[in-house]
Parts: sequence; C-alpha cells; structure tokens
Amino acid sequence: MGRIIFIYSTVDGHTLKICEYLAKVVKNRGFSTDIVKLTPNSAIDLEAFDQVVIGASVRYGKHRLEVEQFITDNIEKIEVKHGAFFSVNAVARKPGKRSASSNPYVRKFLEKSIWKPSIIGIFGGMIDYSMYGFWDRTMIRFIMWITKGPTDLNSKVDFTNWDEVEAFGGALCTIRSNANHNKETK
Repeated sequence: MGRIIFIYSTVDGHTLKICEYLAKVVKNRGFSTDIVKLTPNSAIDLEAFDQVVIGASVRYGKHRLEVEQFITDNIEKIEVKHGAFFSVNAVARKPGKRSASSNPYVRKFLEKSIWKPSIIGIFGGMIDYSMYGFWDRTMIRFIMWITKGPTDLNSKVDFTNWDEVEAFGGALCTIRSNANHNKETK
C-alpha cells in the first residue's frame, strides 16, 4: 500500500499516543509506518515515505516552533508526499472547536504557514495535573477555570474523541489514492 511517517511534536506525550493509535489504524489497512519525534535539531529524511503526517500539540496558545521550522525547511517534500496535519489542544474538547475555521490555534497556524495540508485533524488533548510542575499546573488550572474545564488537581481527563482519530486515520489511507486518481483524470 505505502509507507507513512508520523512526525510529532509534544509537550506531555499525548500527541505521541495519538500517533501510535493512527499507526495501528493505517497498519490494519496495509500501510507500513514510522513514528518520529520532532525536535529543534531533527534531520528527518522524507524520501523513503509515500506520505507525511505531522502532529503537533499546543501549549499556551501555540504549536512549538520546531513544527513551523520543519515545515518551512521541507515544504516541497511534504507537499509531494501528500502531507496531513493534526493538532492536539484542550480547546478542541468543545465540539464547536474541532474544525480548521473554528479552532483558534489551527486557524492561526494555517494563516501563518506556507503549507496547506491535504487533510487536517483537530483533537482534544489531555489534562493531567499530576504530571505538571508548579507553574504549568497553576497556569493550566487557571486557563481551565476561565474556559470552564476541569480544575480539580487530582483530575486526569482525556478529551480525545478516539472515533474522530479513527476516522482521520481512515482518511489518511485514501489521500494517496485520491491524489493519484486526480492526476490521472486531469
């Protein structure tokens, strides 16, 4: 079928968990996968892959800088490889904030980016106060209080709609065949 690379940027590890789930979805449909963490010094060779999927978490309103830099440095290869993007953020816990036009972080990301992904996914993240240091725990709790999210310091809440992740994985399996079909019909 093809080989898909999942490149992820995460703060607390939930984006990796989503990548692992997506990898299972596409493997069950005949694809092979690699999962690679994106760091500021990453040098990832995209040549061996048929498709590129970039997943990025949001902390304090922004995706990490290495995501934008990697896209800028590799834009031609990402576009040829039918690039897909997904964002993981707590705002997406609200059903009305799961589209590229309604999620403020994804909207801002796409406005700044030179890349226009073939497919975009937006998934709710996870709040786990036990894993945060004092500063993050305080700030995230304050943000959750303002936005009417969980504020109990014993909370561990996964806002990810795994059915939506499954559907995104299924859509990834059709990008390449749709792109090839579109080339053939032009």
